[in-house]
Amino acid sequence: MTGGRDPAAIATAVVEMARSGRFADIEALFAPPLRAVVSAETLQVAWESQLSRIGAISAVGTPISEPAPESSVTASGKAELVKVSVPVTYERGGLTVVMSVDETGLLQGLQLAPALTRQWTPPSYVRRKRFDEHEVTVGSGALAVPGTLSLPRGHGPWPGVVLLSGGGPFDRDATSGPNKPLKDLAWGLAGRGVAVLRFDKVTCAHPGQVAAIPDFTMRDEYVPHAVAAIHLLQRHPAVDPARVHVAGHSMGGKVAPRVAAAEPSVAGLVLLAGDTQPMHRAAVRVVRYLASLDPGAQAAVETFTRQAALVDSPHLSADTPATELPFGYSGAYWLDLRDYDPVATAAALDKPMLILQGGRDYQVTVADDLAGWQAGLAHRTDVTIRVYDADDHLFFPGSGPSTPADYDRPQHVDAAVVSDIADWLGPRPSAIARLVSGFRR
Repeated sequence: MTGGRDPAAIATAVVEMARSGRFADIEALFAPPLRAVVSAETLQVAWESQLSRIGAISAVGTPISEPAPESSVTASGKAELVKVSVPVTYERGGLTVVMSVDETGLLQGLQLAPALTRQWTPPSYVRRKRFDEHEVTVGSGALAVPGTLSLPRGHGPWPGVVLLSGGGPFDRDATSGPNKPLKDLAWGLAGRGVAVLRFDKVTCAHPGQVAAIPDFTMRDEYVPHAVAAIHLLQRHPAVDPARVHVAGHSMGGKVAPRVAAAEPSVAGLVLLAGDTQPMHRAAVRVVRYLASLDPGAQAAVETFTRQAALVDSPHLSADTPATELPFGYSGAYWLDLRDYDPVATAAALDKPMLILQGGRDYQVTVADDLAGWQAGLAHRTDVTIRVYDADDHLFFPGSGPSTPADYDRPQHVDAAVVSDIADWLGPRPSAIARLVSGFRR
């Protein structure tokens, strides 16, 4: 780094600024791409919502610095980034404040990540000796992303599925604290005879480049890499190209019909907690729920209500500042979302669908979202809908009201969900062989 700038010292100072409520001072350290999507107010809401959940800060740990991935070089190509993770201990838990600091000392990225108290371990239903894993590259050019192919051992040809994670810059495993729900799903399915391809989202692998793309939309975020992943699976000699499916979780489920519309060779869709309610209105509903659990989140309700009203407004345009809109998404992003109807898109597809929903999910709910799929696809005999009463948004089984704190403890995707998806994707060759053998007898 030049100019005597110490990324670790800068990151520690940012945490201390937040601790003392100096959010405007933090915003002054934002590089232009970050300032365009995150305001001092947005940061304050996110920070205070964490304080209301896990208490005041009791200690700030030693920052850990490491070179950011090469893909995180800023859009100009001149400023390499340093990733700094600052562990923060609170009265009732912990967080890691993760920042990307450029050579001028400005922040190119800032994220509040759960504290990693335990490493991920495979769920009991995984049959690890039944599949291998290979690293792959999905897409081409500057925005190609890394991924993992979980391939069953044996001759195949196997059915295949491309996994799409939810909204936000998720890695291929949809890592959330100590949990990796997409890795649970990939390993569970691969052990049951399904080839599974998962990959880092472009917003995770290339945050700097994406921030510099004007008019970036949900379609740009998902569709190009999903289609590239479908083609990659279809070309693999051990995969049946006629049985490659798409399985999306949350926003990944919302966009999955759009992927199938763009790539007609998709064999079918699995939608896990796919939302149908307009996302900006759902955000208001969710923060109201959180405020009912903790009144300290009331400020977030007011912010999201105001931002959601702007999304609904006829005055919304591609030029509307992202700092005035939910989640810091651009005006172009919200215009694209506002015009997209996932249920109508799905209804126009001639493809079978499996729609799964957690009964305890407060983010995507039975009443607000599953009802949309049920109403729009009621006439379809090739659509199967299942509700898992005990499961939350990540399909982790539990009891009582679901809260964000649930995601901080190690859990795994419901074994019944994995089994139902595997069965729906098609019987394994061994099962077919047993069936044929039975007919012959």
